Amino acid sequence: MRIGLYFGTYNPIHIGHLIIANHMAERDDMDQVWLVVTPQNPLKSNSNLLADYHRLALVKIAIDDNFNLRASDVEFNLQKPSYTVDTLAHLREQYPEHQFALIMGEDNLRTFNKWKNYEIILERHQIYVYPRPITLAELNNEVAPTKSEIHDHKNVIITDSPMMQISSTFIRNNIQKGQSIQYLVTDPVRQYIDEMNFYR
Repeated sequence: MRIGLYFGTYNPIHIGHLIIANHMAERDDMDQVWLVVTPQNPLKSNSNLLADYHRLALVKIAIDDNFNLRASDVEFNLQKPSYTVDTLAHLREQYPEHQFALIMGEDNLRTFNKWKNYEIILERHQIYVYPRPITLAELNNEVAPTKSEIHDHKNVIITDSPMMQISSTFIRNNIQKGQSIQYLVTDPVRQYIDEMNFYR
């Protein structure tokens, strides 16, 4: 099978994530998309980040009705901090029958050359890139959105995926303000967040 790996903290998972994941899974050159929940970096403190197993549970209930999507906790038991090149090597060893590709936003592609052993990733795996809106920092020329030579690599596939502007930060802020997150997340995710009193 051809598997697309969509890494994220999913804190929480929202409809933007689901739209991108489903769009990629519908491609003719993709059989399935795995949403890989990244663990908390032990070197960093983030009081807003839910425990790994809670974020994994949210992903599972969000995609429960979609057989083309799968939640993955592969990085939970790997050495931390997690590096994508190491995760890919582990997956190739565990699932030699599968071909793995990466799914990432264009903002991540612009800094891809700073990733550990990015050249190895680029040579061994295809990268499916979805568009990301330009940030305020980029508009203010604090961070120039540059196109690198990586964009033109044979394994980089720029897709016509929809551009999503929903963020997990926006959702968490809405919850803290007591504002509705209906339609921003699926109903099962919203119910789980309400029942567990998350992000308040």
